[in-house]
Amino acid sequence: MAQPEGIIRWQTLSGEPITVGDVTITPQSQALIIRLPFGGLVWNRPVAVLVEHGGQTRRMPIIDITRVVQLGLLGLNLAFAIFLVLSTRRKTKRGVK
Repeated sequence: MAQPEGIIRWQTLSGEPITVGDVTITPQSQALIIRLPFGGLVWNRPVAVLVEHGGQTRRMPIIDITRVVQLGLLGLNLAFAIFLVLSTRRKTKRGVK
């Protein structure tokens, strides 16, 4: 009997290997899968490339610069929001408006 699948799954998938000469390249991606009774969502992102050459396999990660910058900007926004909240609380405690 098959296992029932959960509502949320996070899995790493490998794509079709591509061979050129004696080098085989296999892309890898991560998928977030959300299944609901009325629909679902699948979000994929590349994470690495497996390179096989001479009997050795090397994993080369893919760094998503855009995502790194977005997370950095999110962190700066949160820090700025906390700074604004704390500075306005100090002013209202002192009676300055």
